[in-house]
This record gives sequence, C-alpha cells and structure tokens, in this order.
Amino acid sequence: MIENNIISDHFTVEELKKLKITPPDAKMYKKIRSNWDSVAKPLDGMGDFELLTAKIGAVLGDENIDISKKAVIIMCADNGVVAEGISQSGQEVTLAVAKSMARKASSVGRMAMTAGADTIPVDIGINSDESVEGLLQRKVRMGTRNFAKEPAMTRAETLEAIAAGIEIVRGCKADGCRIIATGEMGIGNTTTSAAMAAAMLRCDVATVTGRGAGLNDSGLEKKIRVIESAIEKYDLYNKDTFEILMTVGGLDIAGLVGVCIGGALYHIPVVLDGVISMVSALAAGRLISGVTDFIIPSHEGREPAVALLCEALSVRPVIRASLALGEGTGAVMMFALLDMALSVYKGRTTFDDISVSQYERYV
Repeated sequence: MIENNIISDHFTVEELKKLKITPPDAKMYKKIRSNWDSVAKPLDGMGDFELLTAKIGAVLGDENIDISKKAVIIMCADNGVVAEGISQSGQEVTLAVAKSMARKASSVGRMAMTAGADTIPVDIGINSDESVEGLLQRKVRMGTRNFAKEPAMTRAETLEAIAAGIEIVRGCKADGCRIIATGEMGIGNTTTSAAMAAAMLRCDVATVTGRGAGLNDSGLEKKIRVIESAIEKYDLYNKDTFEILMTVGGLDIAGLVGVCIGGALYHIPVVLDGVISMVSALAAGRLISGVTDFIIPSHEGREPAVALLCEALSVRPVIRASLALGEGTGAVMMFALLDMALSVYKGRTTFDDISVSQYERYV
C-alpha cells in the first residue's frame, strides 16, 4: 500500500504510477542563477556548474545549497543471464567486491572518504546466503533468473526491489542527507542495462551494447545475440517500462529505480553514475512523471548507450574521462566538483568587493 507517498507493505504497479511528485522550486532556481550573476566572474563563467547547483538548490528549496552530508547508495546483485557466457567473470566476483565495499576498501569506498561521503552498500540480490557485516541487507532473492530462458524477476520481486530503494532514500533523508549518489555492483549488469536501453529506446541492440568489463569480439557478438533473442522472445519493443524492467532488468537496476523515485519524493538530488544508473533513471522517469527533474549527471561512461540515454534524459555530463569502473565512482567524483563550485558560490566575492563594475546580462 502507498499512502501520502509512504511505502508500506505490498503495493501494486498501478499504485506506484500514481505517486505524486512535487516539482523543484522554480523561483529558487531563478534566485540562485541571479546570485551567481552577482559573483565576481564573467557571466556563466562556471558553465554547467551554475545550472547544476541552481537545480540542486531548487530541489532542496534552499539558496544556501548545503550538501555537506552526502551518501552513495550501492546496489549489489547478481544476474542469472551470466549463465549465457556474456561476461569474463563469474558471480563470485559480485560477493567479493561487495565485501570490499563493506570494509570501505573498494574504489568507491576510498573515493567517498576523500569526498566526505558515507557509503551504503546494499545486498539487494547477491547470489549468496552469506551474511556480510557492513552490507545493508535488503535481499529480494539470490540473483535474478536467466532472462534468456525466463523473465528475470516476478512482478512482486521487482516492486520489492523498487520499494527497497525508496525506503533507503527515506532513511537517508531522516539522517539529514542532502545529496545522494547512485552506485551498483553486479556481474552481468552491462547486459541487463543494454537490454533495457535497447527496449526502452526501441533501438538496435548493437548500438547500445558494449564490452562491459572487457569482452573480446566474439564475446561481444554473443552478448548482442543474447539480448536480441530476449527482445524478440518477449516482444519488448512493444512492452511498457515496468514489463521491460521485470523481464530483462536486474535487482540492482530495480533498486536504483527506487532510489531515483525516492530522491524525487523526498527532495534529495540524485547524482547519476554511468550507464546502469542512467538506465535506472530513465525507467524511473517513465514510470513516474517528474522524477528526472531531480537527477544530476556526472560522467560520460565508456558504454555506447550513454549518448542516447543522455539525450533521452536531457542531461549533459560534465566529466569526460572514459570512466568504466562503476560502483558509483564517477558520481562520487562529481561530489568533489560540486563542492569546489559551491565554494565559489558561497564565498560570494562580489564585484563591489574588488571594485569592478558588474557584468550586465543582455541575453
């Protein structure tokens, strides 16, 4: 059931789609843009960061834009389609990396400490019954089914994973968190994300399918064939977003769909990482109108789907470094850049301070 935008017990897809999103504060957005113009610099001199920080302030409803308390939510899950040989690595790697995350020893853990962000690694579907200290337990099932043979998740499992993401964001809000980054870990999830991207965008599979963690040519060809076969098998070009997510998505993606929805419900900006986060954001936005008004892009990843996803989401990532690490590392890197931009905004050195006439905006 969903009452007053609060998730409780079991709920339906129809109830999910009826969630109401209060949009960011448009007046606050304009106020922050005006504040930027009063800073002693050329107009729009901070480029996209002026727009992004104004968007963050509009989401928070605060021209002072305090994002000092940050968190990265990392959804960890396995994907049954790995049985088709579409990845270099086996599922045991998901658990191994998740354990490293729990110790804050993985790449994202070290970067988050540098950026002053909390890490919240979540076991939403690791194919193991081992209990790992430091992993938030939200396991829906031990990995998805192999979508080459049958749908990856049931309707109830997909909804449970979405609800988990929403609830984690609600907890972050209660703890005073002001901005969230999305992360994931799951062998095979560039296959699930490519399948979802192709189906949602109704485009050729080869256009959005990349090498993931390092497939050779024959491995890439097999990956494309597996996705193409699934799209044909389930007629996904003619299915709605929830059906696509349930059929070829992953528990990590469904959890991140919930994180994006939670950011919109509780007015916390959500910084996207790479292709998997972008697929999740697009799915969330198509399920519930207004969700994508709360997302902040970070980097252009190496996967070929990114350009089309950015176009569909109407976002322009500012980091162009061919990143392909995942885990939320690009999104956490964005935290540091936002902090630096906000140091200029909050410092508010004015033109009067330096005895220079303020620039006038003509266009």
